[in-house]
Amino acid sequence: MKLPSSLRDELKKPLGLLISDDDVNKEKILKHVSPNSYIITVGDRTTERMIDFGLIPSLQIIDGQEKRKKRSFTPKLDNLTLLTCENPAAEITSQSIEIIKKAFGLTAPVRITVEGEEDLLVIPVCINAPENSIVLYGQPNEGLVVVKINPEIRNKTQKLLNLME
Repeated sequence: MKLPSSLRDELKKPLGLLISDDDVNKEKILKHVSPNSYIITVGDRTTERMIDFGLIPSLQIIDGQEKRKKRSFTPKLDNLTLLTCENPAAEITSQSIEIIKKAFGLTAPVRITVEGEEDLLVIPVCINAPENSIVLYGQPNEGLVVVKINPEIRNKTQKLLNLME
């Protein structure tokens, strides 16, 4: 499914609470995360930051890029299940949706490496994540978005997915 240009502005709005880049720290994140939260990160920098804070995301989705530039991804973790999928820029493929669904059924932590771009995968993640999960993703040049999964977020992201072509 491709992102229509009519949706681009809508997707620039954070789906949840925006913490400005200068204010992102472990304490601020922990206010939104309980010890048994299923934490999901979408994005290389976001995933790296959480691991640096000692918060190991249950599901990590990366693409080896930051702001469309290749970057090296350093955190190596033990007992990590690795999955891959293809997802071109400005698209959400059915393969990526299936891999995300599969990841939720595996023992955490799971890392999905995307060939292409992972930005829009926040949408199927929010639709399929376990209730009360916490999704963290970067808002370019602004900060970190924290989304708590509930029926309202599921409905909103399902509507966005339905509007894709």
